Amino acid sequence: MPTLLTILLLPFAWLYAGVMRVRNWLYDGNMKGSEQFSVPVLNVGNLRVGGTGKTPHVLWLTRQLLQHGQHPAILSRGYGRQTHGYRLATPSDTAQIIGDEPRQYFQEFAGQVPVAVSEDRCAGIRQLLALSQPPTAVVLDDAYQHRRVRPTLNLLLTEQQRPFYEDYVLPAGLLRESRAGAQRADAVIVTKCDPHLTAAQQQEITRRVRRYALPQVSVFFSTYQYGAPVAVNALQITASQEVVLLTGIANPAPLRAYLQAAGYHVVHHAAFADHHLFSETELGQVAAQLRPGVSVFTTQKDAARLQVPVLQAIVANWPLFYIPIDVQFLADGESRLLALLTPYFQPHAVV
Repeated sequence: MPTLLTILLLPFAWLYAGVMRVRNWLYDGNMKGSEQFSVPVLNVGNLRVGGTGKTPHVLWLTRQLLQHGQHPAILSRGYGRQTHGYRLATPSDTAQIIGDEPRQYFQEFAGQVPVAVSEDRCAGIRQLLALSQPPTAVVLDDAYQHRRVRPTLNLLLTEQQRPFYEDYVLPAGLLRESRAGAQRADAVIVTKCDPHLTAAQQQEITRRVRRYALPQVSVFFSTYQYGAPVAVNALQITASQEVVLLTGIANPAPLRAYLQAAGYHVVHHAAFADHHLFSETELGQVAAQLRPGVSVFTTQKDAARLQVPVLQAIVANWPLFYIPIDVQFLADGESRLLALLTPYFQPHAVV
């Protein structure tokens, strides 16, 4: 049931939704132009503001492209960066220059995959295709509302705990556009699922998704698999069971729940907003919580933001670890999704 505040904000949400509806109508009717490209453009996006798990799914999709003989590139807006325009990531680029997620992508693939940022996704794709070794596919990070690009495949992500079909448009809720925007999805992935989600529960969620998406749209369910702590600093240390948790992500609750279930004791949680740029003062406050036998745990995305030289100097001697995240699909979801993706791989295989 909507809260009283949600009800009070609904008139403003209707106004915003109306503006977005007109915008989408103009694109759908070809009265505003959108561009197609010579290689598959695979978009991983969502309807809502905040984290639905795009980053791990972009990583999963890019790994699949590599495993199928492709030469993919990743293009992101580079949210939170202090630069503008197109930029191809280099080893020296920090999160302040390209954004935390692109920095994580670049590190994850060790330069094997070109990672670029551009507010203008069309211009960004053109620049990537002009590289001396152009990509055979482009993975778009969070461009579901960027209608100037006409993606080959639209993957829409929504969280199990806050599905788009129960949410409202800003400011009454967190949706960037109305639920009807799901009609543009070629597939819907319900993320951060309970790994024990039953077949009956999956069927009910699928039914509710298809009230707004196309009736035949494929619906998949994914969950997170957390890995062993990875040391950020070059120190010969092991992670302790008592931890200070440092996060700047939209929803740290699943990570905290995992740590507690895995036997870790979170003695302090320094929680900040998504994409937060940590300050020296804030890190000093975290340092004040440390004592012998206590480690600092963070996410891989947050660790990317700590690599600014002035912050690196502060955390250099911390027992600092990030918790890696992998995507796992429930039941036969991975094989079904690969079957959906495979036609976009084969025509562009690298010999």
